Amino acid sequence: MPRPTRVSPYLATLASAAPAPSPTPLHRSLDVASYNVHRWAGVRGGRAFDPSRAFAVIGELGADVLALQEVLRPSDGTDPLREIAGQLGYHLAFVVTRIHKRGELGNAVLSRWPLAGALAIDLSFGRLERRAALAVTVSGGGRTLQIAATHLALVDRTRARQVQALLCHPQLASGPAVLMGDMNAWRSTKASRALDDHFEARHHNEDWPASYPSVRPVLALDRLYARGVTIERMAAHSSEAARRGSDHLPIVARLRLDDDPRRADG
Repeated sequence: MPRPTRVSPYLATLASAAPAPSPTPLHRSLDVASYNVHRWAGVRGGRAFDPSRAFAVIGELGADVLALQEVLRPSDGTDPLREIAGQLGYHLAFVVTRIHKRGELGNAVLSRWPLAGALAIDLSFGRLERRAALAVTVSGGGRTLQIAATHLALVDRTRARQVQALLCHPQLASGPAVLMGDMNAWRSTKASRALDDHFEARHHNEDWPASYPSVRPVLALDRLYARGVTIERMAAHSSEAARRGSDHLPIVARLRLDDDPRRADG
């Protein structure tokens, strides 16, 4: 079998919900979530392929906007990402980070509101790891919110460069913005301190919610940062389904936007 091709990250899918729901304002309060779906392989991983496990968890969350990591679009058969978006009525964007031996692997955003734009941000600074972020603009009723979904590197030095690239990117440089995903931040590093310094809005908990491993979480790998919005609460979503659906638990948060939609455009 030929080795997977190395490619630069690219926007592979930008699709509206079908049938498209009636336009609604972007609520002042909304629920967002971040979930590493582990290539739809459940908690054990490997060559297992059972999207229904992660589907059950996503259904439990009922989030308005979801950031998904390690999303696998198989080379053959049904695309699980389009399937779950269609079932639950989400608008969809998907960025391919690398070509996996079983298909395309990357980050996705599902949104109940239309996506006014989407782009791929290449974060592949290390020689060994292909990494990227997906930045989208969620829009409704005169309000907009920038959302970036990412899965950062395991190596501290590379992760620090990725964070600086994200913080300097025009998509996140001004206006209300949320950055969420699998940050691989199990301890305080230059990268995590830079995020803490840049994003002033923090949840009320002293510690980040532990999300990994899902069967007995002890590490807070999955995180959410915000600017221009208030994080009212944040927690890991733990249920029987979530402990089977992936090796990560989802994190969920309630956000409160500015009262004046005109100010949401930055």
